[in-house]
Amino acid sequence: MTRIRLEESIDWPAIYAIYDAAFAQTAEADLVRNMDRDGDLILSLVAYDGKPAGHIAYSHLALHETPSVKACVLAPLAVSPSFQHQGVGTALVRESLQRLTDDGFDLVVVLGEPSYYGRFGFDPKLAQNLKTPYDGPYLQALALSDDGRRAHGPVAYARAFAELT
Repeated sequence: MTRIRLEESIDWPAIYAIYDAAFAQTAEADLVRNMDRDGDLILSLVAYDGKPAGHIAYSHLALHETPSVKACVLAPLAVSPSFQHQGVGTALVRESLQRLTDDGFDLVVVLGEPSYYGRFGFDPKLAQNLKTPYDGPYLQALALSDDGRRAHGPVAYARAFAELT
């Protein structure tokens, strides 16, 4: 049975292993580490099913024209290949969105596959109201509150995104 909990410092080797196995690189794990270093990481969850199975992270997103909207970015998300297609990613997304809602977040933005994220309510049309470095059909947004629906204009991602190679 998959158990989801907040990431702890002891999890870093497992997080790197998850991203390396899922993407054959550690750039995504470096992104998480750099967001943590910069104080931009707001939620980091690890899924365990006897061993580390997946990880999800969220960072701050600044909305310049609607600064009262509390927004964040979902990135990255990874599931070890041996645990894929078993609901681990779904469990991570659902648990994390509930935690963000409980913490008063209004909006979540993600760059990803619309057919995957659409089932959680992410919508490319809502994201079209934002001006990001990642504009296009894979940019999606999910309003967690009525305030989230009024978000618009240019945004600023955590500094670590600019450091991605």
